[in-house]
Amino acid sequence: MSEAEAPQLDAPLFEAINLSAAPIEGDTDILRGLQITVEEGELHAIMGPNGCGKSTFASTIMGSPEYRVTGGSLRLHGNDLAGWDATDRGRAGIFLAFQYPQAVAGVSVRQFLRQAMGARRNIDDLSILEVRLAMMEWMERLGIDPVFADRHLNEGFSGGEKKRNEVLQMALLEPELAILDETDSGLDIDALKIVAHGVNLVREARPTMGTIVITHYQRLLEHLEPDHVHIMDSGRIVESGGMELAHRLERDGFAAWQDRAA
Repeated sequence: MSEAEAPQLDAPLFEAINLSAAPIEGDTDILRGLQITVEEGELHAIMGPNGCGKSTFASTIMGSPEYRVTGGSLRLHGNDLAGWDATDRGRAGIFLAFQYPQAVAGVSVRQFLRQAMGARRNIDDLSILEVRLAMMEWMERLGIDPVFADRHLNEGFSGGEKKRNEVLQMALLEPELAILDETDSGLDIDALKIVAHGVNLVREARPTMGTIVITHYQRLLEHLEPDHVHIMDSGRIVESGGMELAHRLERDGFAAWQDRAA
């Protein structure tokens, strides 16, 4: 980042301030005055029904060209992200693990990660040996077979392999803020435990990293132990609390909060 974009020492790691956003070709806001603050080292869980804006929020943070901010702001270390494209945000340390990671034929996991790590560090020709050693270390820690590195990115991967690959990317890119968009989607209980264990390993290695986990179910949160749980509906946070909020949601469903949002 330039000197003008240096972190503001007293600012939170990340803030969404009265954020509203709409599809780039639409006039109707999907996010409507959303507020959240993530401090260093915190894990925030966002839960809510389908269509409430959770994935739109994740994509808007990352600077997806599919959405535009219509009100409020997003801030990283106090710096307004307006005008920063997805590449700028990635280089600044924002990472998004996709709900449905895309396959990239002809590009190996190793090649992809070398390019991504170089972009994150602003190094045009990152050492192949450095990348290999870092990958070997994290693949061993995450229990990933070394042959995985030479497979084409997400091509022919199972659901669990795709999500573990996202965790490997998160480990190697060393983000300031990690957003996990329904990382538990499509996973059986064993795969979910493996992925959650990997997320916890990365958080232990980067204790200042902030994390936003988007999920429908409390089962992932039982393994991640969030600091804050937020219920989202109609494009805004309608209630915040601790893990007891996730238990209430599991017991009572979304109806009570949907009534409140309405």
